[in-house]
Amino acid sequence: MKLQNKKREILIIITILIIQTMVFIGAGINKSYLHMDEAYSLGLANYNKIDIQENEDFYNTWHNKEYYENYLKVNKSEQSNFMPVYENQKNDVHPPLYYLLLRIAMGFHVGSYSKWSGIILNIIIYLFITIFMYLIIKKIFGESEKNNIKFAILALISSLTLASINNVIYIRMYALATLNILATTYFHLKLLDKKNNYKVLLLIGLSALAGSLTHYYYLLYLVVLVIMFSIKYLKEKEYKQLAKYIVTLVLAGILSLIIFPYSINHIFFGYRGQGVIKGLTSSILKSIISILAYIFIVNVYTFNNALFIILIFILGLILYKKHKKITDNEKNKYIKYIALPTLFYALFVSIASPFIELRYIMPISSLIFVLVLYYVINLTKTIFKEKLNKIAICMCILIFIMPFISNVIINVALGKNFRNEQETAYSSKSEIALKLKSETNLPIEFVSNLIHKNEEDVLLYIKDFKLEPEVLYTNKRNITSLIKENANLPAIYIFDSNHNRFLDDILLFTYINESYIAKDIEVNEENIRQITSNKNTSNGVIVFINDGHENDEILNTIKNTLKLENIKYLEHLNACDVYLVK
Repeated sequence: MKLQNKKREILIIITILIIQTMVFIGAGINKSYLHMDEAYSLGLANYNKIDIQENEDFYNTWHNKEYYENYLKVNKSEQSNFMPVYENQKNDVHPPLYYLLLRIAMGFHVGSYSKWSGIILNIIIYLFITIFMYLIIKKIFGESEKNNIKFAILALISSLTLASINNVIYIRMYALATLNILATTYFHLKLLDKKNNYKVLLLIGLSALAGSLTHYYYLLYLVVLVIMFSIKYLKEKEYKQLAKYIVTLVLAGILSLIIFPYSINHIFFGYRGQGVIKGLTSSILKSIISILAYIFIVNVYTFNNALFIILIFILGLILYKKHKKITDNEKNKYIKYIALPTLFYALFVSIASPFIELRYIMPISSLIFVLVLYYVINLTKTIFKEKLNKIAICMCILIFIMPFISNVIINVALGKNFRNEQETAYSSKSEIALKLKSETNLPIEFVSNLIHKNEEDVLLYIKDFKLEPEVLYTNKRNITSLIKENANLPAIYIFDSNHNRFLDDILLFTYINESYIAKDIEVNEENIRQITSNKNTSNGVIVFINDGHENDEILNTIKNTLKLENIKYLEHLNACDVYLVK
């Protein structure tokens, strides 16, 4: 009977892993662009420098598309060279484990760039993430075999939130950091049950080693767990167990520093480490704003925009419970060992992270999800004696349908025609923003002051906002297609080095046959003639202009110098505008 139940459990897990993998592959197919940090991931894993822009011949020279693609791919001559993995990380700000795995994955697709190297690596990592989520859910809700299907469904839902899908298709180390945190959590929960289990201690040591070699924020989570377990052992006077536990983690720390001693410099003296210190010493008001911003991010991506509905439900249950004077069930011995490290990590990251971004909170998104889920289910069972399956079904339905409902509400609120309105010129971005401001009653000025962004950026963000994984980049499909269609035309990037985000644009340059990055030049007739000498511009040119320029003046100079007739505005990217001059 036990063997039969085990086989059934394995079959259930395999089924949910197949379902989630299909969803992830679908998201990967639809991924239309690269964020600059994803480009950094690929370059740091294989290139002989941190940044392609460090090449002496990068600026003010014509290059073919292979020049840029070399930064994003492994060539045949580089297949056996793993030195960039270590050297680049030494000179950058992150430990090397993720980049080693990414470099191995890139080795299966030699000779050309592919987004799938990073995405497939993360899909594989997420197989283990979902297994650990299943095991953690099983622990905190009780290991009754009759609930295995329900536990599996909850684990699946946690892996199909927008945050999780984003985590998979974002070619960075955050999926691996998520796995490190979940593995560490589960092994600590196991340690609560098996005090003298050397195997569990070994697994804790290995997960701590992997975590410290993946992302330094992992240490925030681990430190809280270590403090909690140390206090527990001291209270219970289990000094031998405490000694074994501490020795395990000290050995993991020593081994981590032997493998990558540059961690000390990164954490305490690197620019990111200094940035964290600056964030922690910022004003209370700024910290509160950051925390509120992260709550919004968690609502949108971890709960598919359903968090506030769930929190209102929880508050209602608590008030009802107090009114009826209903006593709690037996306390869960595991939950605090998840809740406190997760809360500390979330608060620390909210205050100290250099940018307010989903990626910094992604490693604990699944744990935030399961904690909220636990409190909903526990309160409902306490008050109404409700069974797990009914509550789980309601939660699943809500999480699944909220993105669709939210997108419909946004379309209705803004007007679908307005949402589809596209910029036709550089200046029309401002016109669209002003039109939106006049047609809505949104508190734009308040939001703008709160997050320190100009009103135009806030309004255009609202216009284009959709509930989907943010690095799916469906809004970049058009520009990608347009660049591919005109790849035979020469491209000139009028580049202001004070607004440098070139790696946000590098993917487009891997499609263009010939391109020229004109760094900090005066755009006049003489310079344009010199740049385009010996180039066929009779059919037109693609022009990139990054922030810090007077676009109209530059475009007219290029058009008149090359005797072209029309200027077509294509799109605004993260830090530049793209035009077709024909």
